Amino acid sequence: MSGHSKIVFSTNPDFQGEKEKTVETMLNEQQQLRVWLKRLGGGRLVSLVKGFNGKDEDLQSLGKQLKTKCSTGGTVKNGEILIQGDHRDKIVNFLNQKGYKAKVSGG
Repeated sequence: MSGHSKIVFSTNPDFQGEKEKTVETMLNEQQQLRVWLKRLGGGRLVSLVKGFNGKDEDLQSLGKQLKTKCSTGGTVKNGEILIQGDHRDKIVNFLNQKGYKAKVSGG
């Protein structure tokens, strides 16, 4: 049984519990990614990649590739990739080369 089930006990000998939902990563060509520029406290800028649909492991891997490509730090949290600095054009070019549909968004 999954750890999030509300059922504590069942007298049904065939009870299987709730099945864990598996998230499958969409193909690169099916992903619609948006790259934003966000200003954090202290005037720091980060490039923010939103819209990834898939497994957390795949998102972490993509975040690591982007940090390496931009030669900077960053993090992956809440389903978004944050890259330190304004690297929107470099990120969009990299994602398009990998087959993703990526665009710069925001003002």
